[in-house]
Amino acid sequence: MSSSTSSTATAGSVPAAAAPPASPGESYSLSRRVLILVTVVLGSTLYATTLLIASTLLPQMQGTMSATQDEIAWAMTFNILATAVATPMTGWLAARFGRRETMTWSVFLFTITTFMCGAADSLEALVFWRILQGALGAPVIPLSQTILLDSFPKRQQGLVTSIFGMAVVIGPVIGPTLGGLLSELYSWRWAFYMIVPVGFVSFAGLRLTLPHDKPTGRTALDWTGFLSLSVTIACIQLVLSRGQRLDWYDSGEIIAETFIAVLAFWVFLAHSLTARRPFLNLRLLLDRNYALGLVLVLIYGMLNFTPMVLLPPLLQQHAGFPDLLIGEIVAARGGGATLGFFLAIFVGRMDPRIGLIGGFSLQAISGFWLMGLDLNVGTGTLMANSFVQGIAIGVIWVPLTLVTFSTIGAANLAEGTAVYHLLRNIGSSFFISICVAEIVRATGANYGRMVELVNPYNKALALPWVTGGWDFDTVQGLARLSKEINRQAAMLGYINAFGFYTLCSALAVPLVLLIGRRVVRTA
Repeated sequence: MSSSTSSTATAGSVPAAAAPPASPGESYSLSRRVLILVTVVLGSTLYATTLLIASTLLPQMQGTMSATQDEIAWAMTFNILATAVATPMTGWLAARFGRRETMTWSVFLFTITTFMCGAADSLEALVFWRILQGALGAPVIPLSQTILLDSFPKRQQGLVTSIFGMAVVIGPVIGPTLGGLLSELYSWRWAFYMIVPVGFVSFAGLRLTLPHDKPTGRTALDWTGFLSLSVTIACIQLVLSRGQRLDWYDSGEIIAETFIAVLAFWVFLAHSLTARRPFLNLRLLLDRNYALGLVLVLIYGMLNFTPMVLLPPLLQQHAGFPDLLIGEIVAARGGGATLGFFLAIFVGRMDPRIGLIGGFSLQAISGFWLMGLDLNVGTGTLMANSFVQGIAIGVIWVPLTLVTFSTIGAANLAEGTAVYHLLRNIGSSFFISICVAEIVRATGANYGRMVELVNPYNKALALPWVTGGWDFDTVQGLARLSKEINRQAAMLGYINAFGFYTLCSALAVPLVLLIGRRVVRTA
């Protein structure tokens, strides 16, 4: 959820480069400003809600689609990936069609694709509509802040930005809770359907309240850079998502996708370093603090959504948690993020590195905490852990943004934010796929090892308090035993994934120490 919130902090800089120097908001009436605030916040909150709403629905969707765990994770990973690729296009779209048209039609198309996600009758259809949902809705968050800043005088912009940020934080809190309730009472499809009427209201409100603006011109888009980067990212995502299932490089498909990814990435690099106006300006990487900020935001993205994707299937399929309770656990993360953003205000007045070290350390602690869980874990423990994760996410974002952009200059801000948010979303998508692949691998391997212990020569299995309800002489008894072994094997796989999470969190801490001290003085 912080992801959505984080987008509010700087993603607006992408189209903001085309904003007029003087804010027209000075001439708006108070009622006009309030209406703009309400409609823009409503549209942004809807988009933020869908980011995590699917996380609580994954187990139910998996059953409906007859999908494996790694396959149903595509509903999250490819949505995040589409958002990552499409977000840098926001500036071009706003310049080409105008902010009002881009914003309103993005909300409209996002609403339509949300309905189609709920109506999907196959895994392929669900993933397809989730990709379109992420891509078509990507301009909503960055444009929202730009529109608000342009609609209010400077003396009110701080308050408006705070209201906007808090509203976007609330979306991912409400979404999983309501989604879990609706999926438990009716079906997972209603978690998507509930967004549709509110989406149309938001569309109508935006059309009525947003001021008409003229496109700034037919700005050229670097299609070579955009398409080569998109192909690279898509192929890498396919390799990570399908590699474990297809036995990695024993598969011709994986080999082909890897070859295409390498070739497309070479085209992207060669073009970006030689083009006059590339899609992404790689020369910004020469700035030390900006480059370190990109590495840290990549790690931040890796840590952002991963627990929220991994926990729902674990809790529902192996620990027997109901959907509503899972939604409340996910929502606790939003409450922690809200507190984290408040803490970040005070931390920001000090050395920003303090906030980064504290936030990543909290992430490492929460990951280590998750590694110690078992299938008998209580709700209170999970909610407390989720709350700690949320605090860490909130505390990290503000100083991370400050550190990353404090030295690159205003002229490069639009391009800098494009790369920044691209890497954040890529980190989320890729790392989720890696963790899911490890869970699938470890579950199979551990199941095989444990089954070997079930034999007539294992005297421990003859003890009554060990066998319990298992009857080794009946099919039903063996089935119950197999189910229990699978639960334990899967738990070991999840522990491995949480170990990756903990390691990445810990590795970020020494990187923070490499940030230049001059950032502290310019902050």
